[in-house]
Amino acid sequence: MESFSAQCLDMARSMLSHNLDAINQDGTITPVEGEDSRLDEPGHAALAIGEFYRATGESQLDGKDLIDLAARCITAQVFRDPPQENGLAYASLALLSFGPSKDRNPVWERLVDETRERLDKLLLNRSDYDNHWQTFNIAKAVCRFSLGLSKKDETGRLIERFLERIQSCSSTGFFDDCEEGIGGSFNLYGPMAFVFTRQSLQLHSNPGLRDRKLPSLRTYAEKYIKMLPELVREDGLGWAYGKNSGAYGQMHMISLLLQAFRDDWISPDKQAKYHDLLRRLFQYFYVTYLDQEHGYLVVRDEERTAYNSHTTRMANFDGARFLSQWSRLSASLKAPQGLGSESFKSGCRFVIFDKSNKKEQGLLMYRDKDSGLQLQMPLISSGGKASSDCLPFPHAPGVFDWPNNEYVPVMLPELTIGDNVFIPAFYGKKCVTGLGSRRSFYFRYEQPELINTDEKIVNGIGSCKVNWTFAGNKITSEFIFTVKNQVTLDKFRYALAIGAPHSHYKLGTTPMLGAEGLRCSIQKDDFQGTWKETQVVTNDPKYRSNYGNIHYLQVLERDHPLHLRPGQTYRIAASFEPDIISVGDAE
Repeated sequence: MESFSAQCLDMARSMLSHNLDAINQDGTITPVEGEDSRLDEPGHAALAIGEFYRATGESQLDGKDLIDLAARCITAQVFRDPPQENGLAYASLALLSFGPSKDRNPVWERLVDETRERLDKLLLNRSDYDNHWQTFNIAKAVCRFSLGLSKKDETGRLIERFLERIQSCSSTGFFDDCEEGIGGSFNLYGPMAFVFTRQSLQLHSNPGLRDRKLPSLRTYAEKYIKMLPELVREDGLGWAYGKNSGAYGQMHMISLLLQAFRDDWISPDKQAKYHDLLRRLFQYFYVTYLDQEHGYLVVRDEERTAYNSHTTRMANFDGARFLSQWSRLSASLKAPQGLGSESFKSGCRFVIFDKSNKKEQGLLMYRDKDSGLQLQMPLISSGGKASSDCLPFPHAPGVFDWPNNEYVPVMLPELTIGDNVFIPAFYGKKCVTGLGSRRSFYFRYEQPELINTDEKIVNGIGSCKVNWTFAGNKITSEFIFTVKNQVTLDKFRYALAIGAPHSHYKLGTTPMLGAEGLRCSIQKDDFQGTWKETQVVTNDPKYRSNYGNIHYLQVLERDHPLHLRPGQTYRIAASFEPDIISVGDAE
């Protein structure tokens, strides 16, 4: 994999070259025009420089002193007010990237005594988290012990606590990035937590501890690795749902795979298959998010956007960090022999993230060989604040699109009753998948009590049953609401978002809608909604996705009251048979 390693290093070098000038004299980061900087960006920049140094051993880039720049960024991060534990964790690993011993660490030598004392004090402070921030505590503990700032190593205990909380929040051992709401934020921060923890362990001065903890990490990280053959789309699209997908959905999957190859977590008979997944993931990342002419990462422009808190500057430093890691990891790996690409097969699978008396959550993955349709449907928490990214509808960029960072009831009925806005999302009960008639697949779940968009279960109003059916490229959905007490429905909405892949950053094999569109048919609507005039949002920056622009919103709506009678059922059913073509065919 030497050519892959060299390609990654060239890209990392270019990406850093375009962003090092943004590092100010005091180590803070100048944002790109139209964006605000984050308080943890110096830490991200420092770790990008540190990983590049680990990969190359070079202390100069374009005439700039990388040792001095790293020291400045670490100093800026250490004196942030209020302290940023995430940025501090990145800065800690950055410092270790230049050497585990203070006596032979060129960046430590550049830090003044005041910075060293402040760093020592901050690393001593311990908070406790139930979400991915706990991995930052692990990184801080690794740094404190490895640099000799403490004789007591807390790393092992923190890793055990991290893993215990995974098991306490998930019946099947997936990572819940605990936030507000009903619980069960099974998003991309799960793989990110394992990637970051594994990187921290690699920098630990005690390799014995790393060897003892790797089997435990493997138990949980492998759950994500086993999802990849069905998760990765034929064109290489990786993790496509949740708050921070897009470019990070590619980068974390690639890192997880390369770490798995390095640690021999992939059996020899499956290495060729996973190597092909790695190739496709990287190609999608390279073509879709990299400006190949200038050599920097593009996550936000006039056609697409990114997670609100992910700045362009941070994404570029993270991109350079990941590329440097990939270069270093792949340099020692050999491409497996044999053909890894398997024929694209139709199938449907529901991965259970959590199953308890309170709730059931998971991810449905469906793909159809003949049409090329492949989708991800998450039934998870959105962290107490509804966003289309996490709603349980078919996520298939280019075919079934949605606006990033915005809430729109895409392909789901929304009921406003009094002060509550209800939507059949976030949790289910009796989740089941199976084979239906005529080679179809079905996915069903129930909600014994309705849940609002703040993820609060409201008892006594009603219940809902949800049925999805998949047959080829035809998708049918049915929502059955049963009313328990008489209430008044103030408003009903059901929305479709029509988008397209990016006009420039796209692969020829990426699927998109043809001239006939989604071919939507409302088969049953007891709420008696009417289609409103199509809303054109092409030039509205609020309605962009991680992958391309949203052009139209089509809304089925009832805007006048409807008295719902107790014991009565109200249904809405819709079918879709999207006209799917490839970007190459459209051109």
